[in-house]
Amino acid sequence: MDRLSLVADAALAADLVREAGQLAAEMRGDGLRTEHKSSLTDVVTAADRAAERLITDHLAAFRPADGVLGEEGASKDGTSGRTWVIDPVDGTYNFVQGLTWWCSAVALVEDGDVVLGAVYHPHDDVLFVGGPDLPPTRNGELIPSIEDVPLARACVATYLHPPHQSTQVGAAYRRMAGSAATLRLLGSGTLEAMAVAQGQIHLTAQHSVPDWDRLPGEAIIRGVGGVSRSVDAAGVTWTAMGPPTAVRQAVAALEGR
Repeated sequence: MDRLSLVADAALAADLVREAGQLAAEMRGDGLRTEHKSSLTDVVTAADRAAERLITDHLAAFRPADGVLGEEGASKDGTSGRTWVIDPVDGTYNFVQGLTWWCSAVALVEDGDVVLGAVYHPHDDVLFVGGPDLPPTRNGELIPSIEDVPLARACVATYLHPPHQSTQVGAAYRRMAGSAATLRLLGSGTLEAMAVAQGQIHLTAQHSVPDWDRLPGEAIIRGVGGVSRSVDAAGVTWTAMGPPTAVRQAVAALEGR
């Protein structure tokens, strides 16, 4: 993709996530009805669906040839070789409970690789935009490259559903988590990735991460010198994102090496 096109897509992505996040925040203020999906903590609201519809409507108008994949069911096969991946409200449990750690996010994938991510955190009015070939910014200011640190010095943002604690999945998790300096469980994988990109947290690591939870953050982490690795361990696929050394050591721990 040429730079002018990437910059234009970044501007569109910024508008999409800002408007979606603002809409969701307004709807939360008016009160929400919550539905459960796969578990008590896997929830969806009318705000999730309305924010996703806002994004898809804009894309239909401004990028009609592109494909769409959304967490709340939006799906369209495009003809351009490009797909927009949408998470209208990442951290929905936090969103429903009145916590502030939630965001709206999109990623653009071209020829199978993520080229752009955009994330808006409504509570702090912070917008992140960038990708591997577009230096990421926070509210228009360049984000410095992240420091390469070992896992033993890393603060790891992670999550493991409690029923998995006593399984082989839990054993793999403990090998990785037990090698870190400290852990944080914050409830929004994309905002955790933004904390990694800013050097506030060093690593994210979790299993069974869908594309809409992974790709917006991956684009920006890669843009500041980080890496993303996926590995199969204990029958599930884990994703680790952050500085190269910590990611490499986390993957080794998950695999039992």
